[in-house]
Amino acid sequence: MRAMSKLLFLGSGSAFTVGANNFQSNILLIHDNNQKLLLDCGSDIRFSLYQAGFSHLDITDIYISHLHSDHVGGLEYIGFNTKFDPKCDRPNLYIHEQLKDDIWQKTLAGGMSFINESIVEINSFFKLFPIASDRGFNWNNINFKLIKVVHINKYKNLMPSYGLFFAINKHKIFLTTDTQFCPLELSQYYEEADSIYQDCETTSHPTEVHAHYQQLKELPSSIKNKMWLYGYQPGELPSAKADGFQGFVKCGQVFNF
Repeated sequence: MRAMSKLLFLGSGSAFTVGANNFQSNILLIHDNNQKLLLDCGSDIRFSLYQAGFSHLDITDIYISHLHSDHVGGLEYIGFNTKFDPKCDRPNLYIHEQLKDDIWQKTLAGGMSFINESIVEINSFFKLFPIASDRGFNWNNINFKLIKVVHINKYKNLMPSYGLFFAINKHKIFLTTDTQFCPLELSQYYEEADSIYQDCETTSHPTEVHAHYQQLKELPSSIKNKMWLYGYQPGELPSAKADGFQGFVKCGQVFNF
């Protein structure tokens, strides 16, 4: 029998989603052997994880796409809990090599470097696996390719941010994480994927650093009809299915492969 896996959206909202009905767009990939890979670890992970029936005890592997708090802000919580819980080992932390220094020096060190150890670094809490663009990483015989996306581009300086392309039982999945609307740059992965999980802004005041629903509506039907939308703002949502999409991902929704 083939091993089955599933994607569980612990939340499907934007960075500033509030309330108990939704959380930030962090995802658990759960393998048939019950091992779990957390795809991004936002600041509300301690709420979304427990609402789904899990805890820090379940987090052994983490992938981080970029350094905004809705993707990395929960690492301090996971790191301290797993370090000081004797039942836990250090979680494996997969991240692009371009981010390996900044995740500690610019993101985590301020709150995590003061404990009763002589030398404290990121490997005090996590087993760090820096990933080269041409290498990807393997988890439970699933190969993940890191896809550089355009999230924030300031003064010709592109913020390092990486989506994922992978296959489960020959079903090809493209997870954009956070990206602007870049149909030309992402066309290869849009075409190759069997399922697309697309970051989608729905606010009436677009920020220009995420793909907006009105932009995504212009994609060809062949792309939209395999695309699920997530990362949206609170409030009434457009009729995604009527516009040719698979729909908006709901908090707690599970996709089986």
